[in-house]
Amino acid sequence: MDTQIFAPKPTSPEGPWDTIIIGSGPAGFTAAIYTTRGAASTLILGGEVWGGQLMLTTTVDNFPGFPEGVLGPKLMEDMRIQAQRFGAQFQEVSVESVDLTKKPFEITAGGKTYQSRSIIITTGALTAWLTAPGVRELIGKGVSSCAPCDAPFFKDKTVAVVGGGDSAMEEASVLTKYASEVTIIHRREEFRASAAMQEKVKSDPKIKILWNTEVEEAVGSGKLEKLILKNNKTGQTSELIVDGLFVAIGHKPDSDIFAGKLERDEKGYIEYKTDHCGTSVKGVFAAGDVVDKRYKQAVVSAGMGCIAAMEALKYLEEEG
Repeated sequence: MDTQIFAPKPTSPEGPWDTIIIGSGPAGFTAAIYTTRGAASTLILGGEVWGGQLMLTTTVDNFPGFPEGVLGPKLMEDMRIQAQRFGAQFQEVSVESVDLTKKPFEITAGGKTYQSRSIIITTGALTAWLTAPGVRELIGKGVSSCAPCDAPFFKDKTVAVVGGGDSAMEEASVLTKYASEVTIIHRREEFRASAAMQEKVKSDPKIKILWNTEVEEAVGSGKLEKLILKNNKTGQTSELIVDGLFVAIGHKPDSDIFAGKLERDEKGYIEYKTDHCGTSVKGVFAAGDVVDKRYKQAVVSAGMGCIAAMEALKYLEEEG
């Protein structure tokens, strides 16, 4: 495929760039495709771990254009290649701080300071962990948040999944390909997952479900050995011997570096101040799971990235 460069580079690698995109999931790469094709010099500060949550998934069946599905990492790799094809520059560095009081804006990442006339924030969301004692201490020692990554380590072993949404159902389904038994632990008496995902796990003979149950403690010496559980209806406690625990209880918007610099809600989601991805600072836009409180779908994030990019191009034109 021929490379088509639409976007120029600034005279210095540090800028000023027309736009800097912070983050590298579907929103970030889609934004870069549009800003570069709009002839805006574009730098993506994608993070040391780039690609967003789709890098942790297996087959994605609901992204348009892939009738047979597509592997999450493959989809993200292709998006990155497409953005770079049009001239986007990519750095696998994490942003450490931002100064939104200056024009151009200043962003520090990987020990360097970059300048940009506009910013598009697509930092996504981070895994929410259980607060029960022992859970964090045993991450990587039997506790995980990514079945596609770690399921092969639990071949013919017993594992548990905590959660009740689509992510938890997907984790459980992946684990059944390896584990001998999968227990879904859910604090309520019904799942919030889609009907199709619920049917899939409920009909799987390898999966059993514990309703109205919470993890009180993860126990293990060097590796996970068992869970202390509590039924929140009866108050009764019990033990569950497991080799692995997969946490799928949600995500937290990755927006802490913008605290005090952009308006956020009580949960940390960046708040829109226009209908078109604008934030509380003019020239700074946001898209994807860092603002999306409801849908949390790759195709939605991509659409939001498109909107943010087009609004950034409009802003740059207005600013001259």
